[in-house]
This record gives sequence, structure tokens and C-alpha cells, in this order.
Amino acid sequence: MNDLLKEEAYRFVSSQDKEFIVAFDAEMNRLGYTCNRTIGDGYCWGRKMIIYTKAGVKSKKSFARIYMRENDLILRMYFSNVDKQRQAIEQAPDYIQQAFTGDYGACKHCHNMKEDGSCSHRKSYIIHGKQCEFCDGFAFWFFSPDLARMPEYIKLFLAFYPEKRKR
Repeated sequence: MNDLLKEEAYRFVSSQDKEFIVAFDAEMNRLGYTCNRTIGDGYCWGRKMIIYTKAGVKSKKSFARIYMRENDLILRMYFSNVDKQRQAIEQAPDYIQQAFTGDYGACKHCHNMKEDGSCSHRKSYIIHGKQCEFCDGFAFWFFSPDLARMPEYIKLFLAFYPEKRKR
């Protein structure tokens, strides 16, 4: 990943953000996730993006993404069954909790809502006694992730995707 980020196409990414990407990539690889060493087009999320999937499996479910924008990064992680990890989230630092309780990504009950009020794109859970509803397309975004906060990002990731014990 480090060599790839040295290419001319990625000069818009700051050295600080490149350090974060390299460190996150190393942690994800250590945990058994891969990006297949590719950086794709970012579409509407940024100029480029890195998609992390489980290594060695056919399913290409995204577990995390890094969006590279003109002046910063966004770390996005994909979580389900948030209520099961309520305690871990409530005990996490504010910058982690913000991704679960802040205004960005809050469900606006848009056109995807069915007549019965349900929505297959809505993530509903309770944090600190407050009902939260987020749109899954905009949930769990960590803006301008910081290398110093890496242990907390990984701790959160492991709460949802614990390491499998080797037999």
C-alpha cells in the first residue's frame, strides 16, 4: 500500500493521511481483511477509495472503506446489530460515539420508506437511552481520522468483528 500511495495519482493525499492509510491497512491485514492492494474511483464519496473485505472468502462484503477526498479522509465502517455493542459504543470516546449519534447520516425518512413505516436502509438502535436512526448509506463515518485514534477505531471494529481464535 505504501508504494502505491507514492504514485503521482495520489499526490493530493496529505502525508499525514497517507500515514493513516498505511497504518489502517496494516491493522486490517493483521486482522484478516484485505483491500487486494487496489484503490478505486471514489464516485460521489471522494476522488478515490479503498474497500476492505475479508481475505480468502468469495463474498466481497465491505467491512470498511477509506474515502480519499481533496483535503481529508473519511473512514467508514459497516456495522449491524448495533444494540448488541451498545456498551462498547457508550464507553468509547466522543469521536467514536459521534459516528453513531451525531446529525450526519440521521434518517430523514426518505422515499425508501415503505407504507408501514419500515425501511431496509434504516439502522435503528439505542445509545445512552436515546433512540437513533441512521441511513445505512451514511452511517458510521469517521471524518478526518487521526493516526493517534487508531487503537479506538480498531477496538470498535473488533467489538463488531471479533478475531477468530486459531485452533
